[in-house]
Order: sequence, then C-alpha cells, then structure tokens
Amino acid sequence: MDFERFDLSRFEQEPALGILRGIKPEQLDRTFEAIIASGLKHVEITLNTPDAFKLIEKAVVKYGQSICVGAGTVLSAEDAKKASHCGSKFIVAPTLSEEVANYCSLKNTPYFPGALTPTEIERCWQAGATMVKVFPASRFGPDYFKEIKGPFNEIKLMAVGGVRPENIMAYLGSGASALALGGSIFSTSRLELGEFSKITHDLKEFLFEINKYFHKEN
Repeated sequence: MDFERFDLSRFEQEPALGILRGIKPEQLDRTFEAIIASGLKHVEITLNTPDAFKLIEKAVVKYGQSICVGAGTVLSAEDAKKASHCGSKFIVAPTLSEEVANYCSLKNTPYFPGALTPTEIERCWQAGATMVKVFPASRFGPDYFKEIKGPFNEIKLMAVGGVRPENIMAYLGSGASALALGGSIFSTSRLELGEFSKITHDLKEFLFEINKYFHKEN
C-alpha cells in the first residue's frame, strides 16, 4: 500500500496513532517490524527524541510503504519544515502554534495541534487543524468529548493520554474521531529489553477494540 501522502479518510477508518518518544536508532527496525506485524498504519516520532529527524527519514525510506510516518512535538515552523524535508507526512504538536499552522496550510500538510479547553480546541480548529489533539484526555475522560461535541459537533477530536483497550469504546462512543497510544505500549523499558512481541500483542489488542466499535451491531 502506498503511503506517500496522509489520507484523512483512511485514517478515520483506522483511527489509531502510535507515538514513539525517545526511541534509539538501534531500536528503530525491530520497533517498526513489530508495528507492521500488528497492523497499525500511522506513527509519529517526537522531535524531542535524540536524532529525531534522522529517525524519521530512515523510517520513511525503509517502512513508508507500510506505515504513514509523521513528526510529533513540533513547536516551530522551522522544525515543521525540517520534518517535512525528512519525509514526515503529518505534523503533531502539544499546543497550537500559528506559525506551524500557517506552514502546514501552505504546504497542505495535515496538522494535529493539542488543546484541552473549549476555547483552545476552537482556536485550533479555526487555525486549520486536521484534527484537534485533546491532551491529556485522561484528565476529564470520555464524557468530556461528549460535552465538547455538543456545541462543536463539526470539530474532529483525537484522544491522547490514558487511552487503553478498556476505554476505547467509551471514547469513540463519546465523539472521539481518533485515538493515540504511546508510553503504555512503547515504553522505554520494553524497548531496552527488546520486548517487541509484547508491543505487537498490545497493539493488536488496541486495534481489535477499535475495529469492534466500528463493526458493532446496531
């Protein structure tokens, strides 16, 4: 499958985003092999990871036909530009940056800025966000998404922080358009110990719950 460009409709059909933070160069291959084995299709490498740009470039070159690779923790337009030059297909951030939003709009690059309050969420959407990353979602839980979708039904929201297999159905049922998973699956200890089979197992469980939601009986 060709992942040359981020496809929002495809992402919404498989709305799971993996977050790789602090991954080391020697762990990249086995981690991406574990991801591919699980079926996860979208992964970000955060820019506060050492050698992040090189890792993004390597991941895109080696695994870009199977995984859509993006850059996370993007705080400036300069970093967004560097990430794009390395092959990043989308940009994720913990907060909204107008400069990053403008760059992504100019380059037609999907942008996922972070927000928490209703005002912040609306600002992200008005700035051109592809989807607003609600972080940390665990602070308010799935019911918060239902409340936000009341006045802002058109805004697409991604739940980030504290999402687990047991609450996936609740988040999706409350209006989340997508979900992200990070430290609980791609923990530093797992990567250091080489527990890649556990990563694949947990990712499959995560994706199974998402698939179950979309195929549940009416």
